[in-house]
Amino acid sequence: RSVYDDQPNAHQRFMEKLDACIRNHDREIEKMCNFHHQGFVDAITELLKVRADAEKLKVQVTDTNRRLQDAGKEVIAQTEEIIRCRVQQRNIATVVEKLQLCLPVLEMYSKLKEQMKVKRYYSALKTMEQLENLYLPRVSQYRFCQIMIENLPKLREEIKEISMSDLKDFLESIRKHSDRIGETAMKQAQQQKTFSTTLQKQNNANYGRNMHLGRNRMLESKNEITLKRTFEEDDEHEEEVLTAQDLVDFSPVYRCLHIYSVLGDGEIFENYYRKQRRKQARLVLQPQSSMHETVEGYRRYFSQIVGFFVVEDHILHVTQGLVTRTYTDELWNMALSKIIAVLRTHSSYCSDPDLVLELKNLIVVFADTLQGYGFPVNRLFDLLFEIRDQYNETLLKKWSGLFRDIFEADNYSPIPVANEEEYRIVISKFPFQDPELDKQSFPKKLPMSQSVPQIYIQVKEFIYASLKFSESLHRSSTEIDDMLRKSTNLLLTRTLSSCLQNLIKKPHIGLTELVQIIINTTHLEQACKYLEDFISNITNISQVTVHTARLYGLSTFKDARHAAEGEIYTKLNQKIDEFIQIADYDWTMSESDGRASGYLMDLINFLRSTFQVFTHLPGKVAQTACMSACQHLSMSLMQMLLDSELKQISMGAIQQFNLDVIQCELFASSEPVPGFQGDTLQLAFIDLRQVRHWLLVF
Repeated sequence: RSVYDDQPNAHQRFMEKLDACIRNHDREIEKMCNFHHQGFVDAITELLKVRADAEKLKVQVTDTNRRLQDAGKEVIAQTEEIIRCRVQQRNIATVVEKLQLCLPVLEMYSKLKEQMKVKRYYSALKTMEQLENLYLPRVSQYRFCQIMIENLPKLREEIKEISMSDLKDFLESIRKHSDRIGETAMKQAQQQKTFSTTLQKQNNANYGRNMHLGRNRMLESKNEITLKRTFEEDDEHEEEVLTAQDLVDFSPVYRCLHIYSVLGDGEIFENYYRKQRRKQARLVLQPQSSMHETVEGYRRYFSQIVGFFVVEDHILHVTQGLVTRTYTDELWNMALSKIIAVLRTHSSYCSDPDLVLELKNLIVVFADTLQGYGFPVNRLFDLLFEIRDQYNETLLKKWSGLFRDIFEADNYSPIPVANEEEYRIVISKFPFQDPELDKQSFPKKLPMSQSVPQIYIQVKEFIYASLKFSESLHRSSTEIDDMLRKSTNLLLTRTLSSCLQNLIKKPHIGLTELVQIIINTTHLEQACKYLEDFISNITNISQVTVHTARLYGLSTFKDARHAAEGEIYTKLNQKIDEFIQIADYDWTMSESDGRASGYLMDLINFLRSTFQVFTHLPGKVAQTACMSACQHLSMSLMQMLLDSELKQISMGAIQQFNLDVIQCELFASSEPVPGFQGDTLQLAFIDLRQVRHWLLVF
């Protein structure tokens, strides 16, 4: 800056001073070169001297190098071979190491494929789990592992679909075969009940061993033989008949449950299973429209239901959580309500008591079977009491027809017995006792007609039929006794009473038949106490028990007798009216015939013969009938005289009418029915006598 900023010509002076400085440095360099030049010359001279030696050395080194290279070629080749081998060895070791990691994966995958092939799906899922968690992460860098990883979810879905398909096949199979399962379970329940009954009888037979030791040794041996045979028969039966659970292969359910549980979809599977089983329950509970026509329809219905709940009970006890007790109880309560509704509806169509009895037996076996599996069945036994009333109604209808047939076939004549054997046959059927009749010689007649022992036998048959329904209802002897007495009372007070009332009202039943009906009802009434004894012997309940009901036969047969008596009075009066209608009085006749009118004599003869039939009736009944007939005859004759159309009457007609009245009084005084006191019967004609006297005086 000073050069350019200073005075003019400063640059020139600077250049001059710079040239002077350069010349000074050149002189110094020249001095130094002159100083070192000798050394340089000496060095060059030394180099020239060693030049020849260097060339010799170079030749020797080159030759040595050549010879060394020739000698090292083989070593190099061996070394390279060694290097290559060591590289291969290292690669092999690496491959072995990697294969050792891959082989378990491949083996597990192969095992997985084999398990899928033999349908061991649960094991296959476990193998997949091991592959994913243990083996595949070690070799995840390989492409085949990626393929495996991609295939595993597909295999899981395939396993789920296959297991679900097997489950659907299982559900369809048990739906089709539930009746066979239920039938087997019901048979086993019956066998168990029979076996328990045999054991109970065995214990009862051994109870009196201390009292009759000698005799009970034989009983004991017989009972042991019987029990042994029972065991042997049961063993043979067990060998022949599988249990209800053995008839079903539950492996599809277990397999599907395990598979879905492993896959984390256990809840989905449980919901699906329960939903499908509810649908099947609704189908099982739906009866056929013609179920009530045959017992097989009911048996198949019950078998299907039992089979359904046997399967559910087995699933409940062998699986954890698939079904719960709450679920089965809810399903059973729903089913029970439906069953009761169905049975109420269909049993109401049953008019055959035998079919109703078969239905009752099926319900008992059905209830006992399901009770053995832990299901509450009290409502079924309550239903049986409703069906029992219906059963009694069907019995009453059936016995009503039997009673009608017996009454239609009866000849309403005393039973003739020619010898002792015939007599014993009759009294073996009917409890008849008459010491006076026993003293008579054969042949003789029993007072009742043939319908009496037949009715008595049919009442006993009714009691037996009613007892059949009361069996196996888990009721006490007192309750059964009460049931039998109530049903028998219904038979007597409603059915038999109705049949008797209808019989009495039939137009073809005459006075003789009515008299026999009164006699018959008297003997039937006396037999009621024997019916009570019969029921007590069946139920082992003494009649002195406070709550024991009594039979109402007394009132039933009394009502029938009263109706028959009233019908006798009515028919007698009707017959009298028929005779009166044929009376043909000539009220203008000049003189009488000198004897009673023909119609009146015929009427009196009819009454006399009729009252002779009344000898077997209670005295009061015969007396009442006789008094009623005489009063009606008196009133009828009185109405003839008081007829408004009668304008005049001659003395001859009065005398003829007087003869008829005298004949009536003679009939009354002849005591056609014994037992009247004094002139009681003649008082029936007292008004007519006064009118007659007044006419004669007039």
